[in-house]
Amino acid sequence: MKEQKLIQSLKQGNERAWKMLYALHYQALCALAYNYVGDRLLAEMIAGDAIVHLWEIRARLELHGSLRSYLMTSVRNACMNFLTARRARSEIPMSSLEKDFPDKESFLSETTPLGTLLDKELEKEIKVAVATIPPDSRRIFALSRFYGKSYEEIASETGISVNTVKYHMKRALAHLRSCLGKYL
Repeated sequence: MKEQKLIQSLKQGNERAWKMLYALHYQALCALAYNYVGDRLLAEMIAGDAIVHLWEIRARLELHGSLRSYLMTSVRNACMNFLTARRARSEIPMSSLEKDFPDKESFLSETTPLGTLLDKELEKEIKVAVATIPPDSRRIFALSRFYGKSYEEIASETGISVNTVKYHMKRALAHLRSCLGKYL
């Protein structure tokens, strides 16, 4: 399929065109992201996010270059944003506590008051974050994470495509990251 025809099909919401876009560009985008972040799973997430974002903005998409160039620029920018945010974090990593608390595991274990408090706080925050995921995405998230179903099983059970399942999972995980970012 020629690129202009692919773009037109995308704009019209043709899921087959989106799958073709995914097949054509995903591996290259993963490789590019991996070169920046050095983590395969994170690279796959960034590449997938770029493709899903293109799907989300498809109706207003206006390209003045190639589709691949647009996606590569999106992935590069996402990687740079990630690396900048990671550098900017001013939180003290737990590993730095080793010099002050040689036995930090027992200090923060759930048998100590601080450990118990931290566990309860985190559990509460997780419950609130999961409860505030948009309903459709929350259902897909629950089927995947709480019931251990594969994307294919969820798609079959809910009557939606695997790509739509991936979209809802991306949406749910992004929501959780924004709500629980200070704990990550």
